[in-house]
Amino acid sequence: MYNQKERILSEAMYMLDKKATLRQTAKKFDVSKSTVHKDMAERLYYIDEKLYINVRKLLSYNLANRHIRGGEATKKKYLNLKK
Repeated sequence: MYNQKERILSEAMYMLDKKATLRQTAKKFDVSKSTVHKDMAERLYYIDEKLYINVRKLLSYNLANRHIRGGEATKKKYLNLKK
């Protein structure tokens, strides 16, 4: 089992490597989305400030583009229903 610091660093590296969302990261590490958010938004800063800055950029990008991913998911859902 990971200790907290190792888990936070692993989550951050996973997010950056895979360009993953909070939900994808939470599923991968079997923790709640809230835990990942708190890890990335608050705890990571005290562990690795440079990594924190990169993760915050990714989180901002994901936030700005989530409406697009949501629309794509809805479109895909209804296209599959028509088949």
